[in-house]
Amino acid sequence: MDSELILPKTLEEAILMFSDKMYAHDVAVSFVWPEGDPTCPRCQSKNAHFLKAYLKFRCRSCKRDFTVKVGTIFEDSPLPLSKWMTAVWMIVNSKNGISSHEMARALGLTQKTAWFVLHRIREAMRTGSFQKFSGPVEADETFIGGKEANKHSDKKLNQGRGAVGKTIVMGVLERSDVKQGSRVHAEVIQSTSKASLSAVIKKEVSEFSTLYTDAWKGYNGLSAEYLHQFVDHAVCYAIGQVHTNGIENFWSLLKRALKGTYISVEPFHLTRYVDEQAWRFNNRRFKDGERFQIAMCAVSGKRLTYEKLTGEYEEFFDTYGI
Repeated sequence: MDSELILPKTLEEAILMFSDKMYAHDVAVSFVWPEGDPTCPRCQSKNAHFLKAYLKFRCRSCKRDFTVKVGTIFEDSPLPLSKWMTAVWMIVNSKNGISSHEMARALGLTQKTAWFVLHRIREAMRTGSFQKFSGPVEADETFIGGKEANKHSDKKLNQGRGAVGKTIVMGVLERSDVKQGSRVHAEVIQSTSKASLSAVIKKEVSEFSTLYTDAWKGYNGLSAEYLHQFVDHAVCYAIGQVHTNGIENFWSLLKRALKGTYISVEPFHLTRYVDEQAWRFNNRRFKDGERFQIAMCAVSGKRLTYEKLTGEYEEFFDTYGI
């Protein structure tokens, strides 16, 4: 990123600075090509000149034009980068998320466009690059979905309480010191069986780490690879350092966003809302401007088309059958 480019530190500064289309373009260029040389997406040549009147680059090698949006979450979007920059700022710095209706009103978009914009930004917020957690680590699962009592009679499953008709989210949280802060990984899983829970733990947590869970039988058998201790919530919620209060705190933040801001989330889109909340949780120690920079560093190589986004219904049910 160009070290001479001054970035906003507050929402007021962001709105004023991003209203300048040239400035918003320069910000995007500094994050997409941090080394400083725009790269042609067709021939990979770095020999291009800038067409300021069109906010485009023309490759001197293949003679084709390209923009800074190509290969990013902004690709094929008619929205100016000034609105994209503001949208990124809004979602990464809204503790409980921001609805598509609210963003549509704030930026002068249709609700459908704002919904698509938000999902494309969530795609950039999907990290998946953490090293394995090394502990102490808390593991827990939660159920996302509406209450049976609140559903219309033709929608009720009438199969009892608990997880009936709900989507399961599994999470692991690495405790850390006060300065660094804990970090979390969460994902949608098929069931609370031993196989499903163990697969997530083995993928995300290093062997021989200290692992704290509740007394659910799905966590049995982990003592051979982890220093596993559990607390029975039917008796108490903590025995010294043995508790899952950290991950329970994350669940409360997630559900507050889902129930208070997004209201209705389809199961096949849930994974992005979970990733969004996990991203904000893991970056909560940074200031607003710093969170914006972290998100912008991840916009390249994560294009999301409308066809793929709306076609996730079949993909989700083929995988999870929920």
